[in-house]
Amino acid sequence: QLRLVESGGGLVQPGGSLRLSCAASGFTLDYYAIGWFRQAPGKEREGVSCISSSGGSTNYADSVKGRFTISRDNAKNTVYLQMNSLKPEDTAVYYCAALITTNQTLCARDPRLYRLGFWGQGTQVTVSS
Repeated sequence: QLRLVESGGGLVQPGGSLRLSCAASGFTLDYYAIGWFRQAPGKEREGVSCISSSGGSTNYADSVKGRFTISRDNAKNTVYLQMNSLKPEDTAVYYCAALITTNQTLCARDPRLYRLGFWGQGTQVTVSS
């Protein structure tokens, strides 16, 4: 079965850190660009960050730039999102998605581009004191 599984979410105080993982099973991530997205209640899904299949290209939403870092370990078939200096407004369900591509520099945060790709089930991140 081909799927993505997110983990690492939880409850954290403002200023704290979490590391989310996105692990693929049933296929290799080597040829996939990966995006991290989040959706808060009543809001549209937002592209948080992305990384190209080679890992050489990354991109971040302005709201998380300087606080979040995306990385990938193709040997472990896993992509990570390190989240530091968390704020209450970061509270959301976080999803990862995979987009197959031959362009090793492609990195996209528009969720519509991943509509034919793989999506994980999401992991809840709550930032609250």
